[in-house]
Amino acid sequence: MKANIQTYLMALSALLLVGCGIDVPKVTPTSYATMTVERKDVTLPLRYSATLKGTNDVTIKPQVSGQLMEIRIIEGQQVKKGDVLFVIDSRNARLELESCEANLLASQAAESSAKLEYESNKNLFEKGIVSRYMLDNSENEYKRAIATTAQARAAVDRAQVNLGFCTITSPVTGVIGSVPVFAGDQVNTSTFLTMVSGNAQMYAEFSVSESVLAYRHEDEQVNKSLDNFPDVSFVFRSGVEYPLKGRVTSVTGTVDRTTGSLSCKATFPNPDGGLYSGVQGTVVIPIDEKDVIVIPQNAVVRLQDKSLVYKVGADSCAYSAIVTTTGMNSERDLIVMSGLEVGDVIVTEGANNVIEGQRVLY
Repeated sequence: MKANIQTYLMALSALLLVGCGIDVPKVTPTSYATMTVERKDVTLPLRYSATLKGTNDVTIKPQVSGQLMEIRIIEGQQVKKGDVLFVIDSRNARLELESCEANLLASQAAESSAKLEYESNKNLFEKGIVSRYMLDNSENEYKRAIATTAQARAAVDRAQVNLGFCTITSPVTGVIGSVPVFAGDQVNTSTFLTMVSGNAQMYAEFSVSESVLAYRHEDEQVNKSLDNFPDVSFVFRSGVEYPLKGRVTSVTGTVDRTTGSLSCKATFPNPDGGLYSGVQGTVVIPIDEKDVIVIPQNAVVRLQDKSLVYKVGADSCAYSAIVTTTGMNSERDLIVMSGLEVGDVIVTEGANNVIEGQRVLY
């Protein structure tokens, strides 16, 4: 009976304290999630922001001036090498070609006459009828006529080329970009007509930290280390993964002084034209690591230029320890290079809230 009365009085006292607006002390939880450090084999998905670009992105500009008569493509259209894209008014070019062809005929006729004159004087000179001067003069006229004919023939070739420039064809197989011109516009050699993105293969351009390559390939040249990279994936911003795998095909030989990174390219096949130049996404490189210590990123506390973890001592209290990690661009995990040993117990969840020497296990 006495115990029941005491319990009743304690409950009544608590109600009275609350009713009077007095805060009742609360128990602050101090238990944290921990893990025991061990070595294991892991695959880290390293993720890098990337932008797609066609392996043959070609800017299309006219090589002659004139009025744009036809536009035979639309934006986003798939075209093949040699397909007609634009047609420029060719009337002036045709007239120029006809004029050059007429000049060529006249030059050929003059050359034929000069040849006859030279051969005639040559026979007369051998018979002693004409002088050396007349022979040499006729020979020079013949050579001049040959040169004039050659110039006229070159002019015809040039006019034919210019006429061909009036029909603009695609130099590569790919996809049409924006088309900022209209039929009837006057265009010249500086007018941007469109861009054809050669998309049989696509580059994904991204940057890799120097420390990543240095960590994995300390004794190798950068280009040689490319053979050690596995197949890579491309993930669109929507989270959808492109079904075909790519390969890292190039790494620049110099490090950007500002970012400390190297520019890389991964090449992806694009047989169905599902990838487009300018699309942004993520290149994912799965890296296999053997016998390494891996801890979650949330176990690491950043303090200025240091990385700390909290080890749990024999007294169940947390004590900070400096660690070094690879700094790899993984979503969740870090590889520890120094500062931890197998068997160490560290705080994971809530590490940012731990106070030095705080009891974390009960």
